[in-house]
Amino acid sequence: MLALLMPLAVYAQMTYPVARCSDQVDDYFGQKVPDPYRWLECSDSADTRQWIAAQNTLTNTYFASIPYRKAMVEQVMSACSYIHYTAPYRSREYYYYNAFSSTQDQGILYRRKGPDGPQELVVDVNKLSPDHTARIEHFTHSADDHYAAYIMSRAGSDWGEIYVMDLHTLQLLPDHIPWIKFSGIAWQGGGFYYCSYPAPLAGQELTAVNKNQKVYYHKLGAPHDSLVYSSINPNLIYTVDVSEDEQYMFLSKKDITSGGNALLYRHRDSVYFQSVERHTGLAFYDYVYSDARSAIILTGAHANNKKLMIRDFREQMDHSFIEEDPKAIIEGAKAAGGKLFVFYQRDATDHIKVFNMKGKFENEIALPGKGSVSGFDGQADDKVVYYSYTSFIQPATIYRYDIASLTSTVYHASESAFDPSAYEVKQVFYRGLDLERVPMFIVSKKGLSDKEPHPLLLMGYGGFGQTPSSYFNPMLAPFLEQGGIYAVAGIRGGGEYGGAWHRAGSGGNKMTSFMDFIYAAKYLIKHKYTDKDHLAITGASNGGLLVTACANMKPDLFKVVIPEVPVTDMLRFPAYTVGSGWMTEYGSPADPADFSLLYTYSPLHRISSTAVYPATLVLTADHDDRVVPAHSYKYISTLQHIAGPHTKAPLLIRIDTNSGHGASTIRKAIEAKADIYSFIFYNMGITPKL
Repeated sequence: MLALLMPLAVYAQMTYPVARCSDQVDDYFGQKVPDPYRWLECSDSADTRQWIAAQNTLTNTYFASIPYRKAMVEQVMSACSYIHYTAPYRSREYYYYNAFSSTQDQGILYRRKGPDGPQELVVDVNKLSPDHTARIEHFTHSADDHYAAYIMSRAGSDWGEIYVMDLHTLQLLPDHIPWIKFSGIAWQGGGFYYCSYPAPLAGQELTAVNKNQKVYYHKLGAPHDSLVYSSINPNLIYTVDVSEDEQYMFLSKKDITSGGNALLYRHRDSVYFQSVERHTGLAFYDYVYSDARSAIILTGAHANNKKLMIRDFREQMDHSFIEEDPKAIIEGAKAAGGKLFVFYQRDATDHIKVFNMKGKFENEIALPGKGSVSGFDGQADDKVVYYSYTSFIQPATIYRYDIASLTSTVYHASESAFDPSAYEVKQVFYRGLDLERVPMFIVSKKGLSDKEPHPLLLMGYGGFGQTPSSYFNPMLAPFLEQGGIYAVAGIRGGGEYGGAWHRAGSGGNKMTSFMDFIYAAKYLIKHKYTDKDHLAITGASNGGLLVTACANMKPDLFKVVIPEVPVTDMLRFPAYTVGSGWMTEYGSPADPADFSLLYTYSPLHRISSTAVYPATLVLTADHDDRVVPAHSYKYISTLQHIAGPHTKAPLLIRIDTNSGHGASTIRKAIEAKADIYSFIFYNMGITPKL
């Protein structure tokens, strides 16, 4: 009976909450653009709160009707029910690391005296907020490991506050700095540098545009902080680093509206900054390491795949250090134990090469397969360093790397019950719009039959030069166990093949990114991994822009669309928080030529009044102050109003509370993933065996 009734439940016509339409119309260079749901941009208004409540009631009722939704939550929870550790790093006599478990909402920071000493609790952030949404970032040690400062945020917000801990007693000091955003912490002497925007005015929404960031120095115990750097340019954003010997401070300043950055530095005895030579283009310069004589800097100047350069302090000159590799991208570098560990990426997989501090190659660390690596954090006198290796089907394993012998040994094997031998990862290459070779990973159980289509979830990002990591996510296991296939397309706009790959899918070339993704879907159908009735697509943030744009372009190609915290209003995105910084990626709606392009693909403005849309579940959160939820609110209201009357598949939004640009707790992440899988299976008419 359930099997007979399920198709009726899936395709029953939905009745959506009524959202009032205002008469708001904007004029862009003579083009009249209606914006009837502008009022939803005011997230704290009574009308918006009422609308949110109505939408959540509809969505919760829908999920309550899915008979296996509760079992799916339990399945995802079970897959996560093991302790996951990060690679330890040394600070003086202690080794610090984090532990994560599905039984806790946040990770817990521990330390050991020596690599194998007894475990000691440092901070359990789960006890720092009643709803367990507090999280800690940038736990940073003073040079003598007497103190640590960290940034704690709540409810998923990008706003946070700095606290200081005495690491001898593990007690907090009175020092407390509120209203911190997009900042690190860099110790020098008896205090540290940090970056801060002006605090929001009374009654001002946290989604207000962020301008005029400044750099400050806080001396422990001091009642007031010293202003170190500011500018009349309100669009600058800063990053501060300090050398291990604390002799030099490095200051990166970037205009978020134009791209590229300048890197300044000064000796601790000087008040004047020197500048690393800036390339005339939009190149970047990232600090890596320095001693008393010179600094190592990662740059994209004259190097599509990036290179490492040296700034000689005495000569005030820049020199090449490790040249660009034409076949691999340098993603970063870390110095420890008198060696430089350089992170390369080739065909979207990580490779680690070791150089001495003169730039001479010594060896490449053998990795177990095609995956992702993190770690190698350490100090100049370390004898060993630790790193973590993971892949789509390999839970994270922590390795101990002996610097003298150049050997790796397992330090901690994963405690996950997941069996990698039952699954496989294929890397294929397909042809994009202009026959460009595009990489894609395909993950599945071994031995799947090719005689029938399988539910397939295709993920993409394609923006800001970022490459999706091939890491193990235990929440993927239940989907794979049900015969699902997971695919990740390395489309243009990302960083898979360096700066040129990014530029080929950004700005005026953004449509190329979308077409690469559509061609990935067509490849998967052509090669019989799935069909149109079993194909779901997903992406988060810029990836949400990707899948909503593709749903507008090819609504009949997909069965299910899952945009998470998506950017959908390409005409209003600069109006909130740091959205103006995205103009280097998308262009400016205030520019006539850019507006013409943005308007042609803006998901909010390109919803068809005649097309039948796939089942759509938009995920957002009320405290997302990076991609503000108004993007999702306006998009789903428009989709329901324009496409809802003739689309029988559900068009829903899931609005999480006390979360931000991603789930604020492990439990919330588990529930969201279970809802995604339930939504996919239910709309494909599949009953999972749970």
